[in-house]
Amino acid sequence: MDVLGFFILFIVLIVILRGIVQINEYERGIKFRFGKYANILKPGWKIILPIIESCKKVDIRTKVVDVPEQDAITKDNVSVRINAVIYYKIFDAAKAVLEVENFYYAVSQLAQTTMRNAVGSVSLDELLGEREKLSDSICKIIDDATDPWGIKVENVELKDITLPEDMKRVIAKVAEAEREKQAVITKAKGETEAAKNLAEAAKTMASTPGALHLRTLSTINDVSSDQSNTLIFCVPIEMIESFKAGNGNVETIKKLIEKEK
Repeated sequence: MDVLGFFILFIVLIVILRGIVQINEYERGIKFRFGKYANILKPGWKIILPIIESCKKVDIRTKVVDVPEQDAITKDNVSVRINAVIYYKIFDAAKAVLEVENFYYAVSQLAQTTMRNAVGSVSLDELLGEREKLSDSICKIIDDATDPWGIKVENVELKDITLPEDMKRVIAKVAEAEREKQAVITKAKGETEAAKNLAEAAKTMASTPGALHLRTLSTINDVSSDQSNTLIFCVPIEMIESFKAGNGNVETIKKLIEKEK
């Protein structure tokens, strides 16, 4: 083989080596022939003819887009700052290359616009109390918009919602007022239950002979246990009536006192 033959063989080997493209498992290759879309290349080693063909690799793994903090105004005219995280993946690599120039940038811009519009459609209470519902709504809107690009939006998570300082103070005051309201209601319920119990106890003592006397003596005994106390009490009218009734009742009261001691 002459020199020319070796030179031609060398050129052919160089062309073949330069035309070998490795497509990893998490990638898909978009092959173009004469500038036109040809087909999608699966993972493995593929031969691309130089000059005639070209290949563009597309990563099909789930991607995470951190949406920058956005200024938005709620339905009830409250200014807030909000940011989010979007999870998406490419299900059609050809569309992701052919239908949009830069799908990563496009998804980010679409997410920012959609997030501002979604916040503007709800009140502040709905934004704070139904964050998951709002996230699902944003996810559906973005997913529908990116479907022609071969992109599936898997999830949208609202990260932080920042309120103005004056609004934070207003919310804190409302929360404090609500706690005070609940405390007053709970106290009123407790006093109502206590009043009912006292009424039942009074009714029981009134209907039981000698119960009021025993309760009075028990109270005197509890208070008089401390020698430093000075006890002043009123004698119930029932006890006075017992004294008037005769010695028999007096003896009974004395026995009750001795028993209580």
